Amino acid sequence: MKRILAITASAVVGFALAVSAVPAGAAPSHERPRISKEPFGSLEDGTKVDRYTLTNGRGVRVRIITYGGIIQTLETPDRHGRRANIVLGFPTLKDYVDLNGGPYFGAVIGRYANRIAKGRFTLDGVTHQLAVNDGENSLHGGLKGFNTKVWKAQPFKGRDSVGLRLQYTSPDGEENYPGTLKTTVTYTLTTDDELRVYYHATTDKATIVNLTNHSYFNLAGEGTGTVYDHRLTLNASRYTPVDETLIPTGELAPVKGTPFDFTRPHTIGERIRVDHPQLLIGQGYDHNFVLDRRRPGALTEAARVTEPRTGRVLKISTTEPGVQFYSGNFLDGSFAGTSGRVYRQGDGFALETQHFPDSPNHPNFPSTVLRPGETFDSTTVYAFSAAR
Repeated sequence: MKRILAITASAVVGFALAVSAVPAGAAPSHERPRISKEPFGSLEDGTKVDRYTLTNGRGVRVRIITYGGIIQTLETPDRHGRRANIVLGFPTLKDYVDLNGGPYFGAVIGRYANRIAKGRFTLDGVTHQLAVNDGENSLHGGLKGFNTKVWKAQPFKGRDSVGLRLQYTSPDGEENYPGTLKTTVTYTLTTDDELRVYYHATTDKATIVNLTNHSYFNLAGEGTGTVYDHRLTLNASRYTPVDETLIPTGELAPVKGTPFDFTRPHTIGERIRVDHPQLLIGQGYDHNFVLDRRRPGALTEAARVTEPRTGRVLKISTTEPGVQFYSGNFLDGSFAGTSGRVYRQGDGFALETQHFPDSPNHPNFPSTVLRPGETFDSTTVYAFSAAR
């Protein structure tokens, strides 16, 4: 059985998110991990949505809703052990539904994360026309992507973990994608302070797949202001420049000598207003970075982010070939988050591990084609700590 994305044996359950939950000198808690369930409202057709709270007994707590597989909140300690929610989100189901995705806070994105030019791709000689929902392009799965679906949930407990397994079957032709795609997303919170999210998918007909999570982070705490003082390092010596509609040109351009060079740490806001054509197009950073990997499919460090006031550090590793760095350019103060504070430009950043945007239309990009008998598997590791 062929896999279109290789994973390491040690990374069987992907998208890990590890947190140093105990400050230096403090005695660790020995509470057992636990998971609880509560209602989170209903859709207009009566479909019920639940919220699961995963707690690892060490100060890390994650809330996930079955609508969109959304990570609604993620609480972790700072250097003093003070816990805060560090992801952007909404307080109610109605907020998520009314925006029909909107900023895609914390959601599972599919079938195809990021953009496809003019919503069109050709596979095995057949041209498929997707819905366009981002100007003339298709974005994040179309009008009703995976972020708008209610996923079947199965909680589970392990020896040193609790988790939530989410499943959704996308029928052949949904959003005009070919093939029935069966997708499983598994979140696991461990006593090692890891939140693991593993993506797995199969199809009965040739199709394209690109799955990710669209969490926005603010390591100082949700609703506390911009992330422009966060220091970012990206393990990427190239990126994919875009045209005026944010579609890649096909070039893999070197970052050296440009504001896109994060191979050494820079604050997010340090060069965001530099007069560079790519920054003007995106109104900031909204670009895919090509990761420097030892070998395809290997778990590779992608990014490191540090926040000076709280000491929180985020390190991301992934088996994916790219990461979309988005600096929250289109947050415009038109809605409030879980804290009740409105989100303005730059109040959060996203690092979406993924295959490249518009890959089906660029033969030189890593393939996103999935065929019957193959499996899609993807692993990303988000490791959090707090520097003194």
